[in-house]
Amino acid sequence: MPEPTAPCTGLLLTGGGARAAYQVGVLRAIGRLRREAGDTALPSPYQVIVGTSAGGILAAALASSADDIDKALGRLSVVWEQMHADRVYRTDSFGVVRTGARWLTMMSMGWALARMRRLKPRSLLDNSPLHGLLSEVIKLDRIPRLMAEGHLQALAVSASSYTSGQHVTFYDSAQPVAPWERSNRLAVPGAIAQAHLLASAAIPFIFPAVDLPLGRGSEWFGDGSMRQAAPVSPAVHLGADRILVIGAGRMHEPPGSRAAVPQGYPSVAQIAGHALSSIFLDALAVDVERLQRINRTLSLVPPEQRTGTGLRPIDVLLISPSERLDDLAAKHIEALPLSIRALLKAIGVSGASSRVGASGAALASYLLFEADYTRELMALGERDTLARRGDVQRFFGWPVTDSAD
Repeated sequence: MPEPTAPCTGLLLTGGGARAAYQVGVLRAIGRLRREAGDTALPSPYQVIVGTSAGGILAAALASSADDIDKALGRLSVVWEQMHADRVYRTDSFGVVRTGARWLTMMSMGWALARMRRLKPRSLLDNSPLHGLLSEVIKLDRIPRLMAEGHLQALAVSASSYTSGQHVTFYDSAQPVAPWERSNRLAVPGAIAQAHLLASAAIPFIFPAVDLPLGRGSEWFGDGSMRQAAPVSPAVHLGADRILVIGAGRMHEPPGSRAAVPQGYPSVAQIAGHALSSIFLDALAVDVERLQRINRTLSLVPPEQRTGTGLRPIDVLLISPSERLDDLAAKHIEALPLSIRALLKAIGVSGASSRVGASGAALASYLLFEADYTRELMALGERDTLARRGDVQRFFGWPVTDSAD
C-alpha cells in the first residue's frame, strides 16, 4: 500500500484504435525508467487508471494486472508486436461484404435504401473477433480482489450514448466515490464488464454500437471520445493528485508545418480522418490546457484560502507522439488484408505508393492493426518518453539522470 502522504497517481489513456500501440511503447519506457530508479516497492505506480476508446481497453488490461504491472506490459507488448487486423475485425471476404459493402451501398445508392432497412447494416466493419481478444488479454474478474488488496484504487472507462447524447463514465472504486454529474456528462458506479470496453472503443461508423444498461433501462453507446469535454475529469474525481496523460496523436503541429495532401475535393476517407482526429485530440488538448491554467491560478492563492474552493492543484504530465501518425500509417497501408484495402479504397484511402500520393491515411491510422505499423508506434512511444526522461523522473519523484544513450 502507498504511504498515506504519497500522492495518488492517475493514468489517463486516450482513444485512437490502432494508435494505442504508441501508448504501450510509452508505458514500456516508463517501466524501464522506474526499474532504473529502483522504485519497485509497489507492483504498480498507478493507483487510478482511466481510459477512453482503445485506451479504455488498455486501462482495463493494466487494472486487471495491477499486482504486477511489468508482467501486464510484457503481455500487452507481445499482443501488439504480433498484431493482425483479423484479431480485431473480420477481414475475410464474406465478413467484409456482409458489413462494409452493405454499409457503403446504403450510403451511396438511394434505390437500395428500402432493402437496406431490412438488412440494417450497423457499421463499416465487424469487430466480433475483438471479443475473443479481450477475453484472452483482460481478466476483469480479478479487479475486486486487486482493489481489496490495495493494488488499485479505481478504474474508469468512458462511452458516449447515441440514445441520449450523454457522455458517461463507468467507474469501479475500492472506496465509495459519489457519482458526479455535469452538463451532458454523468458518472455511473459499478463493475466494469467487457461490454463497457467494446462500447468505449466503438469508433463511430467503423464499429457497431453496444447496448448498455443505464438507470432503469438501456442505451446504445459508442466511442467514449465523442462529446468528451473533460477527459482528465474522471481521474480527478476518483482521487488522483497527479496524472500521467498519454495521447495517441500529435497535440500541436510546429509553426509553419503543413502535411502534404492530395489536391482536389476531399474524399470520404479524408473527411472521416479529419473528423476522427477532432474527436480524439481536440478535447484532450483543451482540457490539459484548462487544468494547467487552474494550477497557475491556484498557485497565487494562499493554501488556507484554497480550502473553501474545493479545488486542488493537479500535477499533469502529457506525453504524445512527436511525429504525425498519419504519415507513419501511409507507409503501411499495403500491410492490410486485400479485402480491407479494397473496402477502404472505395472511400478514398490510398497508400504512399499510389501515383496520386497517400490519401485518407488519417482514417487508416486508426484501423491499421498490423504488426509493422504497431511495432513502429511502440518504438516511437519509447523514443518520445526517453527523450523526456527528466520530465518523467521529476513527475514520479525519481532521481533525475542524464539523457538515455
